[in-house]
Amino acid sequence: MVLARRLAPALALCTIGILGTFQYASASPFYSLAAPAEGADDFTGNVELGYTHLSGNTNSETLLGKGQMTWITGDWMHRVRGEVRHVSENSDTSAEQYLASFRERRELDGPHYLFAFARWEKDRFSGYDHQFTGITGYGRQMLDTDRAQLTLELGPGYRADILPGEEDERLAVAYGALEAGWQFSETASLEQELSVEETRKNTTSRSLTALDTRINAHLSLRLSHEIKHNTDPPPDAEAKTDRITAASLRYRF
Repeated sequence: MVLARRLAPALALCTIGILGTFQYASASPFYSLAAPAEGADDFTGNVELGYTHLSGNTNSETLLGKGQMTWITGDWMHRVRGEVRHVSENSDTSAEQYLASFRERRELDGPHYLFAFARWEKDRFSGYDHQFTGITGYGRQMLDTDRAQLTLELGPGYRADILPGEEDERLAVAYGALEAGWQFSETASLEQELSVEETRKNTTSRSLTALDTRINAHLSLRLSHEIKHNTDPPPDAEAKTDRITAASLRYRF
């Protein structure tokens, strides 16, 4: 299958996040919701913020903002997520990206579940005015221990590509995703997320690697590296592959 042939190079996108600043604009991944832990709170959330300002020989500014809320009702888990990124140099914007998404997870017997999500994203330099994606499918919790987790997902979907000055494109999507997490200690954890969205026009691969170091019960330092690769972007796109390396503070509530 085309999806299987293209999954191998997508997995090669996995890299470890290191401390740094934004390199390119990228849409952030949006993958599986982990099953709630025994006795987990019915409502949780977090806010993440990163900011850098340089002045003098170089005048640049970078801003990263993320937020999400998760709540549980019976066998259903719901999540709302939003993100914004902005990079400017000498008053010229070099990256501007927004994302909003909503996700549902329905627990089944055993390590199985059903999921559905909708995602809207706008990247000023991607060649698209904006994109809307809706996907539903089946997920399986392959590994779930105190130290490690591994989740796989597959499903069909739909994507609308809104192109400036051109006719909109509506595409069927074949989706596959993987999420893995490791808890090294009480204060340190690593997560890796990968996804592939295959259409007749192109394949979009996304990767997120994040290292969290907890400062206290609510605050942690996050080092992350994100990659987004589009095999055939619009002609106006700046590049096929976008990358972000960032350091930010994360507040959990």
